Amino acid sequence: MITGLDHIQLAAPPGTEDALRAYYADLLGMTEVPKPPALAARGGCWFEAGTARLHLGIEPDFRPARKAHPGLRVHGIDAFAARLTAAGATVTWDDALPGHRRFYSVDPAGNRLEFLEPQA
Repeated sequence: MITGLDHIQLAAPPGTEDALRAYYADLLGMTEVPKPPALAARGGCWFEAGTARLHLGIEPDFRPARKAHPGLRVHGIDAFAARLTAAGATVTWDDALPGHRRFYSVDPAGNRLEFLEPQA
């Protein structure tokens, strides 16, 4: 029986950890959490915000997925989009999901991310 979602794992190319930290921690405001020592030697980094847990693992022949993505709930989506845009990130709005405002962007590795906020 499934009781919940523990985390989402995305991949990234070798040597991108600093760029990922700048994006996920500094720009998105997530908290980096230490990887267990047995996994830390593999590279990558883990982040959390609220109940969202995102693991970024290193993949030598990395190619970002074109469609697959995590959906991250945000509060104050307009300000969040403005923050990303000001940092040089592309923000692509999509109004196709009823009851939500949402946009897509990509991280420094090219991973597609969806940011959404339910509308009352």
